[in-house]
Amino acid sequence: MSQTAYIYDAIRTPRSKGKQDGSLHEVKPIELGAGLLRALKQRHDLDTAYVDDVLMGCVSPVSEQGSDVAKMIVQKAGWDESVAGVQLNRFCASGLEAVNMGAQKIASGWEQLVVAGGVESMSRVPMGSDGGAWSGDAAFAVETSVVPQGIGADTIATLDGFSREDVDAYALESQRRASHARDSGYFDGSVVPVVDINGFEILRRDDFIKPQSTLEGLAALRASFESMGGMGFDDLVLKKYNFLDRIHHVHTPGNSSGIVDGASAVLIGSKQAGRDLGLKARGRVVAGAILASDP
Repeated sequence: MSQTAYIYDAIRTPRSKGKQDGSLHEVKPIELGAGLLRALKQRHDLDTAYVDDVLMGCVSPVSEQGSDVAKMIVQKAGWDESVAGVQLNRFCASGLEAVNMGAQKIASGWEQLVVAGGVESMSRVPMGSDGGAWSGDAAFAVETSVVPQGIGADTIATLDGFSREDVDAYALESQRRASHARDSGYFDGSVVPVVDINGFEILRRDDFIKPQSTLEGLAALRASFESMGGMGFDDLVLKKYNFLDRIHHVHTPGNSSGIVDGASAVLIGSKQAGRDLGLKARGRVVAGAILASDP
């Protein structure tokens, strides 16, 4: 029996640089996620035994993020032992897809309350740590014309006519909006500070935002994927799109998605779950969509 999937809460950690000198490097990924589950329990006096499942997107599910990191987070948070957990990977959309799947579980009527989100410690488990055919199998790349996402992004920009100036201007506006939102307190109700094992605060607010960005500074950055393209990936693209004379490598560290550490958690449930637990809905999931595209 179908039912409406309601969003009862949505929280996240602050975002910090996903490198060894980042503010969250000392924090294990399971602790990033567990801190959010503890916060959900505290914010709502939540009976965790009511939760059917915890879904966590994770792009590099190896090492400290391996062995079903979602269930490890549930255990670390001290939630009821009946609460299950599952990790899923849809690359950069992994956390969003976890929310989609969580909402589908509720909408189907099969489950009544789930937590969905994502976790990634890129400083402790670097991007690409899990390997795979897309990055390490040359024969697969030649056969399928699959290229890394950065090359794909530059190809889309080339096909659709987005210049370096276009994407830099968009990035600058994004930084301005993020800075304004943070400094105006718009995130304060949803960002949960990260603390150490002694309860001392490590990070309260996003420190990856760069309000000092300028168009001149962005223009001075080197293209991130040009050297990768020179390793043969540009040739693969040009073989398929033979009407192009070259790939314009417009993406840089300044206008691409960040390398960051962080986690998120969304509490999704049925109307009955809200009634049983005294939860107030903040929104509802009406629909979702997925699409694979070329390149």
